[in-house]
Amino acid sequence: KEKKSLDSDESDEDDEDYQQKRKGVEGLIDIENPNRVIQTTKKVTQLDLDGPKELSRREREEIEKQKAKERYMKMHLAGKTEQAKADLARLAIIRKQREEAARKKEEERKAKDEAAMAGKRLQSLSLNK
Repeated sequence: KEKKSLDSDESDEDDEDYQQKRKGVEGLIDIENPNRVIQTTKKVTQLDLDGPKELSRREREEIEKQKAKERYMKMHLAGKTEQAKADLARLAIIRKQREEAARKKEEERKAKDEAAMAGKRLQSLSLNK
């Protein structure tokens, strides 16, 4: 008898739940909406935090763009890109021009010092006479 009373109590609860769900117009119309999303709650133990997270298309494209930029910069620093080769050639030309300008400046300074020394010698010779 106890089993029957327990079973009948459970079935009464199920009937009550079923009747509560089927109130009003819902009880008359039996349509299932395929687009309706039923929210299910998950327990913390059921969450999958370690699984791989799928990136959106924009996020994937952004990551690919950053990686391509990094590869280009590595190649550029190594001097393997066309732009890097052009930059290095331009720098070599500028370096030569600066060396020539420094050499000319040094020669002019030496010539000026020699002229000043020659002038002082003439003055000292003329004063000694």
